[in-house]
This record gives sequence, C-alpha cells and structure tokens, in this order.
Amino acid sequence: MSEAHQNHLPQHPTKPAHSCSVDVLVIGGGIAGKACALGLAQLGLQTLEIAPELGAIVPTPQGSQWGQRIYAFSPSTQKLLAHLQIWDALDHSRLQVVRDMRIYGDRGEQHDQLHLSAFEAGTPQLAWIGESNLIEHTLDQASRFQNKLERLSDVVEKIEVSDTVSTVLLKSGLSIHAQLVIAADGANSPIRSAIGITASEESYEQNAVVANWHCTYPHLETAFQWFLPGGDIVAMLPLPNQQVSMVWSTSPEHAAELLSLTPSQWSDRFMSIANGAIPKQLGELTLNSTPAAFPLRKIRATRFIGPAENPQVALIGDAAHVMHPLAGQGLNLGLRDVSVLLNIIGKRESFRTLNDQKLLRRYERQRQGDTSALLWVTDKLKKLFSGNSSTEKQLRNWGLGLVNKSHFIKQRLIERALGEIHFD
Repeated sequence: MSEAHQNHLPQHPTKPAHSCSVDVLVIGGGIAGKACALGLAQLGLQTLEIAPELGAIVPTPQGSQWGQRIYAFSPSTQKLLAHLQIWDALDHSRLQVVRDMRIYGDRGEQHDQLHLSAFEAGTPQLAWIGESNLIEHTLDQASRFQNKLERLSDVVEKIEVSDTVSTVLLKSGLSIHAQLVIAADGANSPIRSAIGITASEESYEQNAVVANWHCTYPHLETAFQWFLPGGDIVAMLPLPNQQVSMVWSTSPEHAAELLSLTPSQWSDRFMSIANGAIPKQLGELTLNSTPAAFPLRKIRATRFIGPAENPQVALIGDAAHVMHPLAGQGLNLGLRDVSVLLNIIGKRESFRTLNDQKLLRRYERQRQGDTSALLWVTDKLKKLFSGNSSTEKQLRNWGLGLVNKSHFIKQRLIERALGEIHFD
C-alpha cells in the first residue's frame, strides 16, 4: 500500500475480502497516470491507481542540482495542472520560463535558422522547463488529501473484460473490478498487449544523452537546438540559476563515447560542433549532473481504446504513443490525453456509464488527430535532417529560413506547440 494513503480500499458488500470494486482503475505510476487518477477522483469517482513503484516516496527537488529527467511543459500542460489545483503548489523557483526558441540548420549559415518568439506570438511564454520529480512530488502530495483516490503498490498479472466490467488480477492475489480501466503503463504497455491492441514501433537507432550544465553567459530564457551534419540533434534547454539541460540525440556508439568524456573533453567537443556556436551562445559550460543515455523510438498504438469488440480500456501517455524528443512534446501529448479524457467523462450525459462505448470513442476520435499530426511532423523532421544527399541538405536548411520569414506559418507552429485545452 502506498505510504501516502491510510484509507482502506473500497469493499463491495457481496464480494469476498480478496476483491473490491471501484469506478475507475488507473494502471501506471508516471506523471500521466498520477495526473489522470487525481483528476478522476476530483470528479467524484472512486479511483484506484496501481503501479509497482507507488510505495516509493518521490523526494522534494532541492539544492543546486537539477534532476536528470527534465521536461518542457507547454501551456496545455499548465492548464491541466492548474485544473488539478497543483500548478500554484509547485516550487516555481525550479521552473524556467521559455520566451524564445532558436533552431539552427546544419550548414552553419546565419539565415538557416528558425526563431519562435512568445512576444511575436502574443503569448506570455512558449513553455516552462522543469524536473519530472517536481511534478510527481506535487501530484503525490495532492493525492494524499483526495479521499476518492486510493493508490496501491502492486503488479497487474491479468485483465479480463466482460460486457459490463473489467476485472484485474494482481500479483498479491487481490481482484479489482472496475467500470473503466486506464492504461498508463508505459511504452511497453502489458495492458495494451493483453487487450489485443497492436502498436507500430520504429527504432530511430539513436540514444539521447542528457546532462545539466552551468553556463557563464545568460541563456536569455531561450531554448536552443542545433541540427548537426550526419543526423545528430543537440538541444540546450534553459533552467533557473543560469543552467541549461542538454539533450543530445546521436548514435548509440557516439552516445557511449559521450558518456565517457572528461570535463575538458566535453569543452573540446562543444567547440568542435556547430562551428563552436554552443559556447559562443552560452559561454563556458560546467557539468552539473552525471550524464545518462536512453534509446529513442517511435511507437503508435493502432487504437486508443480496446478491446475491439467491447471497449472498456483507454490508453494514455506512452502506452498510446512515443515520439522523438526533438520537439519536446512527448509528455505534453500524453497530458493532453488526460485533459481530453477528464473533459469527456466530466461532461458525460447522466445516463451514460463510464465504459459507455460512445464516450470511449469520443476520446479516441479527439486524440487521433493531435497525436497523428505531431508524430508525423516530428518523424519527418528527424528523418529530413538525417539525410545526407545534397537535395535533402538544401531542402531542410532552405525550409528553416523560409518558415522563419513567414509570420503565418510560425504562428501555426506555435499554436500547435501550445496545445488547445479548455476546462469548463
């Protein structure tokens, strides 16, 4: 049982002690799962969240070091967190506003760049940069005071779906009966597989190397990204206290080499790429974390609800889609799943049950377009900048400059990145 909760699991009066019934069961303990469980409980639904790691306490981020898992939070994510009443509870000294984004092509020419500005777009900011732990810790704290939410550290071993209810069997022997099941159990989602939803998967044959750095020049609230010859992509995201978070997408072999570099070797490496643009922009960089790497891939579930004959389960977050980090939209896309699902359930007609097929199909229809568009654009950009033909090189660099000259196109790009989410 999670240390965060002392209340007991709801017991069905006609069921034996080793089973219980809830309105909604959320499987998964990441940010998307935690946010979804909290939001459903706030709607007055008896909600149970299950994940192996829910018993672990997420520490409060503090001190001069920032966590390894750094995310860009779009305004759509901010709206969801405000709706869940946790945005104001975050430690905003550990959030960095992004007001500008500068993206550079791989020829090193000044006009091969795209500049996105919050001022030009008429919005206060384009994004915020912050730690995963910051959001997770605050979600955990809010969940402690939500009496409609119970959290259980356990492992799902089996799911059975009938016409009216889903039954989930846990490793501990407990059986959970739920009207609706939310699968937030990650990119390799066992629930997705168990209910017969297939997923297309493609490896990018790249790893993302992540590390945090102190910089001697101010970052000016700007996120930088450089496309390099050969397909590498280096992003420097602004953090508070004159720090930046690096995401370097590269081959697994080069990633292993980067992880072994000494501080002086890192300085030489930054000077050797993008015509030395990184130290010219940010000054001397001093490592402030242990570099780490993780593989990159694209995953797209063929359906967002299942099983096909009688949908009772909805996929959210990485269980539904995984994308390349070049756009910084992976977490935001998953939290838009949560926002849409909460909207649909909160506004459902009084005669509809939580597992009503029309409700679930509304969710799937609304998420298909946003997901398909963002995955397609991100995938094509990655592949375009990985190509080595002279035509591809001309096209991609010319395209950046062309888009940069078009206020209309830039406005549409910013609107897509911001994400439109409305709560009544």
